[in-house]
Amino acid sequence: MEQTWRWFGPDDTVKLSHVRQAGANGIVSALHHLNDGRAWPDDEIAKRKAIIEEAGLTWSVVESIIVHEDIKTRTGRYRELIENYKASIRAVAKAGIKTVCYNFMAITDWTRTDLEYEMPHGGTALRFDVVEFCAYDLFMLKRPGADTDHPADRIAMAEAWLKTASEGDLARLERNLIEWVPAREFVYDRQSLNRMLDVYKELQEGGFRENLFAFLREIIPVAEEAGVRMAIHPDDPPFPLFGLPRVVCKASDARALLAAAKSPSNGITLCTGSYGANPENDLVAMAKEFGPDIHFAHLRNVSKEGNGSFHEAEHLDGDTDMVRVVMALMAEEKRRKGEGRIDDQIPMRPDHGHAIVDDIGKKVNPGYSCIGRLKGLAELRGIMRTLSVLSI
Repeated sequence: MEQTWRWFGPDDTVKLSHVRQAGANGIVSALHHLNDGRAWPDDEIAKRKAIIEEAGLTWSVVESIIVHEDIKTRTGRYRELIENYKASIRAVAKAGIKTVCYNFMAITDWTRTDLEYEMPHGGTALRFDVVEFCAYDLFMLKRPGADTDHPADRIAMAEAWLKTASEGDLARLERNLIEWVPAREFVYDRQSLNRMLDVYKELQEGGFRENLFAFLREIIPVAEEAGVRMAIHPDDPPFPLFGLPRVVCKASDARALLAAAKSPSNGITLCTGSYGANPENDLVAMAKEFGPDIHFAHLRNVSKEGNGSFHEAEHLDGDTDMVRVVMALMAEEKRRKGEGRIDDQIPMRPDHGHAIVDDIGKKVNPGYSCIGRLKGLAELRGIMRTLSVLSI
């Protein structure tokens, strides 16, 4: 597998020299300063690519060309924005970047209630607590209809949590849920979030899914013509938040998506953490079933806590059998090579990582510490090397 690393650009506190020292050879990046729906200019792509190549690395995957909210709701400027998206696909293809990871999550990106959850080893991890989320949704945001979206026992626990929560707890919760999102130039407050939620009020799951499929039917022919592999990232967490529809949560969603626009350019990102937080999903089975259509892999692990809450575990611990997932992906690579596919090597990156050792207390993008990801990459590389030597 191609070993890659997410890099947030020149302002990232994790430098390209660190990536080389970690042993990755591919970079996963985007023009975050232009992620407002405009078409990416050739010169900006070339500038970013040159920086990466000067460091002795390759820009392997674009993550992400943003899908604007107007596209998701098919309102406002969505026609212009889809044309911009097509232009960006053509532009990155012209620069030689042939894999694009994207998501179709309404309003939110990946969401956690705690970005510094203390682990037994003394480092910190990312965590999603459904009780704290319920407390925010129902009693702080006061979203209309929230009381019907949470079971009675969870609401009771949320009320109890609020009675003991400090001002710091409440500020941390709001900051993590609506103010902080990775690689986004703007934040929400309660008023602006509620205004956005109103836009989605009449768009139920079926309508939102059809909007995704309509988007795919427009962009996938362009991607196929340009030789680009589109790889949709699953919803994270893989269940509804704020009453918003979620349509990329489980294996049946992936099947429907692939059927909606049949093409070698329409594929998925196998994120073992996002899909792994849904108890319905068998990640080993998904790696095998969707193997031909997996264009990118995010390898991380989660420990589910039994009530919908979960935290991010060590890469080789947690609820997903990472060894068997990697084995299935490597078997798929072998199959592709036998078919003569040009994409016989699947790019992967160690997704997220605990804050450990010297990264504790440093200013880094949450989940994207250097040493935690280096540790994860080393462990995953060990699996791959072992399986390769044993010819499994």
